[in-house]
Amino acid sequence: MLLRNSRALALAFGLAGLVPLARAQPQAESDSATGPVAAPKEETAPVRDEGHLRLIASPYTYHYKYAADHKPVHMIGLEWERSDGWVWGGAVFRNSYSQPSAFAYFGQRYFSFTRHDELFAQWSFGLLYGYKPPYEDKVPLNHQGFSPGAVLTLGWQFTPQLSTQLNAVGTAGIMIQFSLDFR
Repeated sequence: MLLRNSRALALAFGLAGLVPLARAQPQAESDSATGPVAAPKEETAPVRDEGHLRLIASPYTYHYKYAADHKPVHMIGLEWERSDGWVWGGAVFRNSYSQPSAFAYFGQRYFSFTRHDELFAQWSFGLLYGYKPPYEDKVPLNHQGFSPGAVLTLGWQFTPQLSTQLNAVGTAGIMIQFSLDFR
């Protein structure tokens, strides 16, 4: 009886803000056939990862078809990846014809689709800018330098911060990319 009254008093004072409330621990039940039954564990809320920023860079692009007027392509950009794998990003580069170019995009990254958790795939779709005359016909649906762009990616996450990937850039070639995640 005293124990029951002290709990009631603690609850009343706790609700009034005079003493901190402690969570009541569930007591173990007993089953005569198997012995004591463990009390259910309290579930804790998972740590919520809102996402992270990623610095991306490419030192080299291989073109499927050789052209004498192709120049080296170097790219740098930023991506934001949400905890559910959705990404938004932007990159700047000089295209194969040395024209200033940019790509603004969204997409999704997928992990755990093989037994190698480090392997990931990603698709990206967005707006490409930069293929101006006389190279406007080098990308489809180009209108005054603006055209749709698509990138398919296969990559490897070495550490939580470092990864590398191969990007299939439309039908033009393969871009080697390195990434630094800020988690």
